Amino acid sequence: MKSTLKRLLLVASTALAALVFSTPAMALEKFKIGYLRVMDDAQAMAAYEAGLYKKYGLDVELIEFKSGTDLIKAIVGGQLDSGVFGFTNAVAWASKGADLKVVSGAQLGYHAIVAREDAHINKVSDLKGKTLASQAEGSTADVVLKGVVFRDAGLKADDVNVLGVSPQVAVQSLVGKRVDAAFLFEPQARIAQLIAPVRQIYEIGEVWPFPCMVVITSGDTLKNRRAAVWKSLDAQRDAIELLKKKPAEAAKLIAGYFIAEPTLKTLKHGEVLREDVIRDAIKSQTFNAKLNEKEQNRMQEIADILQAQGSLKTKDGKPFEVRSIVDLAWQKDRKL
Repeated sequence: MKSTLKRLLLVASTALAALVFSTPAMALEKFKIGYLRVMDDAQAMAAYEAGLYKKYGLDVELIEFKSGTDLIKAIVGGQLDSGVFGFTNAVAWASKGADLKVVSGAQLGYHAIVAREDAHINKVSDLKGKTLASQAEGSTADVVLKGVVFRDAGLKADDVNVLGVSPQVAVQSLVGKRVDAAFLFEPQARIAQLIAPVRQIYEIGEVWPFPCMVVITSGDTLKNRRAAVWKSLDAQRDAIELLKKKPAEAAKLIAGYFIAEPTLKTLKHGEVLREDVIRDAIKSQTFNAKLNEKEQNRMQEIADILQAQGSLKTKDGKPFEVRSIVDLAWQKDRKL
């Protein structure tokens, strides 16, 4: 009798254990995030590589885009849930009626002008008559370059031959001496100075810091998937803390996004570990999920520059109100 009871208990416990261990874990919610392969978007990459999206219950598909314009089209078209990129595209589309929302900050703009050592360029005004590689026309970098950097140096947009190319092409153009200078963000500015005979002559982040990259979603996604959007922001906030407090650890996670080989061959320092290059690039940046009053005012300044350049038009001709597309409910709820 006892042996029979023991066998029954053993069978029951085995069946229970099988049931427990065969029960699938709670399914992660699918979420698509667009990004650009620049240091400004490091929070999106770091959150993915560190498993932070999964920590908050999201199964994220991280999708690379070559331009902010293509990324914003994907958000407007419903192919993406959110994206980390320059907000000028969002402003331009919103002014035409697109329902878009800026839901958090990402990174303050640090864009350097590096010039070939043989080009005789010592200050921004020396760019007159020269060829400068930058980003596509209408991008945040392009707007700031022409509306702030050139303006403050007494240059007009047509005083400089500006080529809109990818950061990677800009670096190679410096190496091949096809351009005299380039307006670059990290890590391309740092990489250029390591592999090409160039030097930095200007850094906009030192004189005119601005919220270069922000997190943007559609109004529809925020309405219908607010909890998922907030989870993605929680993950990226944690990633920003990792970038700020443990840059070496973060560099190991994301270095491969920027430098394919384990080492980078430099002009003066031989082979340098790619993690060291990216670590230094991370340390030179200012990442922040919070958008404060000063930064919102700076965003308005950039929107006004866009409007003055004719790239942004409103139906009534009045200034576009940036705050009309800013939703900081997550920021307020998290008490940032």
